[in-house]
Amino acid sequence: MPCAGHFERAYGRFGRRKANGDQYDWRPDAPTNPCVEWRVTNATAQVRVKTTDDLLTVPPDAERHGFRNPPAGTHSGRSMMLGDLRILLAACAHTARRAEYGLAIQENNVLGKPTASARLWAFKKLRELYTLQPEVLIFRALVELWDADEEAQPMLALLCAAARDPLLRSTAAVVLATAPEDVVAPGDLSAAVAEAFPSRYSETVLVGAGKNTATTWEQAGLLEGKGKKVRARATSRPTSTAYALLLGHLCGVRGASLFTTFWARLLDAPVHSLREQAIVASQQGWIEYRAAGDVVEVSFRHLLRDEAE
Repeated sequence: MPCAGHFERAYGRFGRRKANGDQYDWRPDAPTNPCVEWRVTNATAQVRVKTTDDLLTVPPDAERHGFRNPPAGTHSGRSMMLGDLRILLAACAHTARRAEYGLAIQENNVLGKPTASARLWAFKKLRELYTLQPEVLIFRALVELWDADEEAQPMLALLCAAARDPLLRSTAAVVLATAPEDVVAPGDLSAAVAEAFPSRYSETVLVGAGKNTATTWEQAGLLEGKGKKVRARATSRPTSTAYALLLGHLCGVRGASLFTTFWARLLDAPVHSLREQAIVASQQGWIEYRAAGDVVEVSFRHLLRDEAE
C-alpha cells in the first residue's frame, strides 16, 4: 500500500490514466478490467473500484472528425431530439448542407415549431448534437447509414450525440452499470454530471441535465417508463455496430479492441453478438471485417472513402 503523498493510478477499458501533475495520458490499448483507482492523501489510502463506461475526453485528433471535448454540454438544455432529427433527415437530401437544414427548420418549419425563436433554438441544438455538416465525418457517416435500417436510428443518434456531448457521456456509466428492470432516476444522472464537472453547473441546470439525459437514454432504448424509468435492453443492429466501430477507429483504436470501446459498450450487446453483427455489416458493404483466431481486422474503405489518408 502506498504511503504519504498523493498517488493515483487508474486502468480502464477505454484508456489508461497516469498521474503526471494534472495531465493524464489516453491510451486505447488499456486492459479491459474495471477501473481501479488508488488515492493517497497524507497517510490515508483509499481504494475505489470505478466503472469505465464513460469517456469524457476523446483523443485530440478525433475532434477534427466532429467529436467534442469538454466544456460542450448540449444536454444541459435538450435531449438528443430523436424525433426532430428523424423529421429533418427525411425532409432533406443526403447531400444537404448546413444552410439547407437551417432553411428547412427556420423557413419551412418542417419540425412544426410554434415560434421563430423555437425554430432557431431547435436548429442551434441540432447543430450542436449532430453538426449538420456533410463535410464532418461523423455526421456524413450517420446520414449514409441512417436510411439503411430504421430500427438502428435511435442507436445511431445516441452514438453521434455522445460523440458530440461530453455531458451525455458522463452519464453512461450509471446507465450501463444498472441491471435490467432496476430504476435509473434522473437524480442519479444529475449526480454523475456533477461528479464529472464539479462546480460547473448550478443545481437547476443539473436537474435539467438529469431529465434530458434520461430522455435520451429512453429514446435510445436503454431506459423505459414514462414516470419511473427502469433499465431496458437496447436494440443493436449491423449499421449501428458499423458506426460504433467507426467511432472507435477514429479515436485511434484498432483490431479486436474496437469491440470493447466506449462506443461499442453503448450498443448494449455482448461482444460475440457485436462480432456477428460486424459480419453482417461487412456483407452489406459498410465495413470490412476479418477474423482469424485472435487476429481481428476491421477497415472502413466505404465510410472513409472521402477522407484523405
